[in-house]
Amino acid sequence: MKSQLSLVSVSIFAAFLLAQPAPAHAKLPFFGAGDQEMPSLAPMLENVTPAVVNISVAGSREVRQRLPGALEQFLGRGGELRQEQPFRGLGSGVIIDAKKGYVVTNHHVINEASEIQVTLKDGRSYKAKKIGEDPESDIALLQIEAEDLTQVALADSDALRVGDFTIAIGNPFGLGQTVTSGIVSALGRGGLGIEGYEDFIQTDAAINSGNSGGALVNLKGELIGINTAILGPNGGNIGIGFAIPANMMKNLVAQFIEYGEVRRGALGVRGGDLNAEIAKAMKAKTNKGGWVQEVIPGSAADKAGLKSGDIITHLNGKKIGSFTEIRAKIATLGVGKEITLGILREDKAMTVKVTLEAAEATTAEAKVLHPMLEGASLSDGKTPDGEAGVVINDVAGRSPAAALGLEKGDVIVGVSRSRVTTTKELRDILSKSSGVIALQIQRGERILYVLIR
Repeated sequence: MKSQLSLVSVSIFAAFLLAQPAPAHAKLPFFGAGDQEMPSLAPMLENVTPAVVNISVAGSREVRQRLPGALEQFLGRGGELRQEQPFRGLGSGVIIDAKKGYVVTNHHVINEASEIQVTLKDGRSYKAKKIGEDPESDIALLQIEAEDLTQVALADSDALRVGDFTIAIGNPFGLGQTVTSGIVSALGRGGLGIEGYEDFIQTDAAINSGNSGGALVNLKGELIGINTAILGPNGGNIGIGFAIPANMMKNLVAQFIEYGEVRRGALGVRGGDLNAEIAKAMKAKTNKGGWVQEVIPGSAADKAGLKSGDIITHLNGKKIGSFTEIRAKIATLGVGKEITLGILREDKAMTVKVTLEAAEATTAEAKVLHPMLEGASLSDGKTPDGEAGVVINDVAGRSPAAALGLEKGDVIVGVSRSRVTTTKELRDILSKSSGVIALQIQRGERILYVLIR
């Protein structure tokens, strides 16, 4: 994650909202104050706010400290002392099914927590259990056993437009439930390095710590997104916040409920964002969309007839602005889903139906790849500079991987001068390698090599 990004959620823009007329499709209710009528969101919020909860968590996580040189060789842990340290945290959540007690929040709110407590607006408090979680999209599903719950209705987040009003509800700084407002500043934001799959709603509303996992709703009180992140120096608000679209969340939750995990669908293409330079080279009449550079043989895209050079402009009838947006939307759809892609091929508009196939596993225990990597957990990810690589999520103490000097947060970007961007590529290269193997590691801003024998 870039240093300017911190995982938090949303706040105030009410003065502007009250000063502007509501759009025709979403009129504000008016209530009399003597002879003067004033707009108010209060009636809508009275129905919605009981569906937004406060979440408190507790647990322990491994903390590393550098050791004095005299102890480094004796302990054999790469010069680090590792110990479990308790932690506590606060966040927000949204009830999406009152009968079953399902609560949606961010994965980072409940990550590594052994105790999760959900507190309702009326003060009732319940222990929650995890039903499913997905670090790559930062969504988690909890369940509580309670009566008389209120759920929030889900909107079609694909129907959002820049300029639509938004209302945020959450628990900033642990103050208790807080309601704030803003507008949609942009749609389909990605490439920020916050999460593995990014297709954010951007809002100008203020975002503060503790709002993560809270609700972003429209003027009808329908859920349009789950507040999750902020762009700002030192974690402070500068009016650029992000929410995960409700449709993306809904697709993931359906898989949590059915399978207990995410079973991603895969299209089977490699590509990039279309820009003016590429559009000129390809003689395309559009500057937006996803440019297909390669179709993987035998993939769902290959079977459906997609070709290198195609420009993807629509997904299920909705416009697509970038390849990043396509990647995020596809990744949240399950295996076997049929989608319709609108494409430009030599400036001829076409539609193609594709049935998504199972995605390659993106997470692996490193011992499967090489015995000397035992103790490390790997996943596809990015370097601090935004380049693709294989991230080391964890390294067990006194393991072969720890003895090599590998650390949590390292990113493997190469093997013996061969570039590596995914766990699959790493697996393929290591399976064909013998003798001494040099892993190229990016650690923060430094590049170093680790030798495997």
